[in-house]
Amino acid sequence: MIGYVTVGTSDIARAARFYDPIAAELGTGRMMEFENFIAWGTPGEPGAGIAATKPFDGNPATVGNGVMVAFEAKDKAQVDRIYALALANGGTCEGPPGPRGGDGFYAGYFRDPDGNKLNAFIMA
Repeated sequence: MIGYVTVGTSDIARAARFYDPIAAELGTGRMMEFENFIAWGTPGEPGAGIAATKPFDGNPATVGNGVMVAFEAKDKAQVDRIYALALANGGTCEGPPGPRGGDGFYAGYFRDPDGNKLNAFIMA
């Protein structure tokens, strides 16, 4: 149902440095690119993509309170790698990888350099 999710950025080059290695870890790359917009994903494949853009109205990018984008990983080790890539590329910790609840949910939470909240997760 969801094709892609867009997050705002004040620096498209910095966003690219953050999202490129995460997309590569997830087995995908850039699917669309313009001067102030980059989308990562694989057209025609299941799962939503993610895009980063400078706001089209010219106002500063802001973070949505209560908004979070989640990357579905293939296993716990990939959750750990995505979390590590995020922190190595300017992200900040919002909760290290680990089990959450008792239903086999394993996730690591982080913010991108613009403050957008994200996570990587696996449902066992």
